[in-house]
Amino acid sequence: MSKLLIRNARLVNEGRVVETDVRIEDGFIAQIGQNLSDAGVNQSIDADGQYLLPGVIDDQVHFREPGLTHKATIQSESRAGIAGGVTSFMEMPNTVPNALTQELLADKYAIAAQTSLANYSFFMGASNNNLDEVLRTDPRTVCGIKVFMGSSTGNMLVDNEQVLASLFQQSPMLIATHCEDEATIRANTERYRAEYGDNATADLHPLIRNEEACLISSTLAVELAKQYNARLHILHISTADELKLFANDRPLTEKRITAEVCVHHLWFDSDDYKRLGNLIKCNPAIKAPHHKEALMTALLDDRLDIIATDHAPHTWDEKQQSYWQAPSGLPLVQHPLLLMLDFVQQGKLSIETVVRKMCHAPADCFQIDQRGYAREGYWADLVLVDTNLPTTVSKENVLYQCGWSPLEGHTFGATVTHTIVSGELVYAQGQFLTHQSGQRMLFNR
Repeated sequence: MSKLLIRNARLVNEGRVVETDVRIEDGFIAQIGQNLSDAGVNQSIDADGQYLLPGVIDDQVHFREPGLTHKATIQSESRAGIAGGVTSFMEMPNTVPNALTQELLADKYAIAAQTSLANYSFFMGASNNNLDEVLRTDPRTVCGIKVFMGSSTGNMLVDNEQVLASLFQQSPMLIATHCEDEATIRANTERYRAEYGDNATADLHPLIRNEEACLISSTLAVELAKQYNARLHILHISTADELKLFANDRPLTEKRITAEVCVHHLWFDSDDYKRLGNLIKCNPAIKAPHHKEALMTALLDDRLDIIATDHAPHTWDEKQQSYWQAPSGLPLVQHPLLLMLDFVQQGKLSIETVVRKMCHAPADCFQIDQRGYAREGYWADLVLVDTNLPTTVSKENVLYQCGWSPLEGHTFGATVTHTIVSGELVYAQGQFLTHQSGQRMLFNR
């Protein structure tokens, strides 16, 4: 493996920004310090004062393979993520077929081993009738168990109370939940179908998949976790109402119940449906502006622990259908770091907080082995960012297989210039230098 030296970087790590060099050998960070030797180095990068960050770990993506490869593949979407500084991802089980057996889960790992540019892990899926399979999951090699406590695709809605109780009681590892109450959504859907018929538009989405649906389901998940002392991680919190369920009275590493916020719930609000329509239709829905502000406050005070994307691409044609037919989800994995760095430039976040929430916190939350921090002896997952070089999103530079982004036309204040994955320089100045470098993540459990 290569030996790489990064000189003159401003390393953002563990709450500090320091001017330093970083030497990488055989996949790992060998040294961090000033004026490091370049003896035996194959490659050298002069950062020239750019920020050097640990690679972003995205704990929630949908890369659509197998079965939905007309939308995306593990290779295409990991490639887009690398260009945006996402060096590791955890992918969801609602592919086709759903990853509801150990064999189907293993199939996804085999694909990633051959094609992923980023480090990877895959959630084991839960259903109403696969508890035995779920309990066979290896906590050391799999990131978690995914439970859809609300609408989903295929056979993945878990609404059997006895099954839910057994999952929370018996799971040996982290349970990640999508929380929306199915009965509430169905009732709201019937109401708005009757009122609007075929004339329904995307601005109804946050009324159909409303605050009540989120709160009912999230409350149930928290109650089950407390009853059985389960390790619960609630994905994509979207409402101010749910924030009362989460505490900030202890370090993340000591929490049994944690929560994630996604970049689109911090960036967009319901006013954006007028402009973007179905392009920002997602579950849970993007809601009224006051929710966005409350989520940012909770992120800063540590009631919300992690920033992720819930990257969920669909084709352009699929999104051009009527509201009722258009699928939910939007592509985001190429731009989460740039989104958060725009908040830094606006004074809403510090760059140290961005690194803590996007790099350190996912590693701590999932107990990832030797990743998420820039430390000697850790895997070298690193990103160089030029905060003086703007990036304008356009169809020409969107790398998703679906070929579009709801962020088109926006100019970010920064650019990702280099991405290093497991010690290999994968991306530099807009060019990909390899087709596969990701490693399977392991977990200290």
